[in-house]
Amino acid sequence: MVAQQAQQTDYQARRLTIPVDAPFDDFRRRYEAAVPALDTASIAAMVERRADWSEVVEMARQQAPYAFFIFWSLDVQPLMGLAGDTARGVEYLMGDHVIAERMFRHDPTVLAYVPLHLAIVQGAGGTTMTIDQPSHTLGSYGRPEITTVGVDLDHKLGRLLQHLGVPVPPSLMS
Repeated sequence: MVAQQAQQTDYQARRLTIPVDAPFDDFRRRYEAAVPALDTASIAAMVERRADWSEVVEMARQQAPYAFFIFWSLDVQPLMGLAGDTARGVEYLMGDHVIAERMFRHDPTVLAYVPLHLAIVQGAGGTTMTIDQPSHTLGSYGRPEITTVGVDLDHKLGRLLQHLGVPVPPSLMS
């Protein structure tokens, strides 16, 4: 067996921190209403019966009106509060397995960046939402097939932000 060398790719990410003109709990509820939790039981059932991919695509289309699911979330305040921190925060892994597959087929290591990592926080400056712009991180692969999907994710993220009533950075506009 031949040992492979570790690869290193330097790239710049664009972090978007978007002010939210709403109380933390209200915005969190609105976000979670627009981005539903992934129905893992349905996914497991489809895998078990070896469903056709078209069924997976249709389920995602029906269940995620803004093209994103919550794959995982963590309310960090109870733990950070033990250290005396008063800021509130919830982090999410948000994405769509159908969209991810469009990149995964070209390079499975995209799993390091999809689902997207998003945080909703409330600190001294108010409530904000922070996420890295998908096209920047995914563009680091230098593959047009992946970069195109990253730009598509930018636009989908922009539509979600618009629905949530927060400022949409110009770089996410379609």
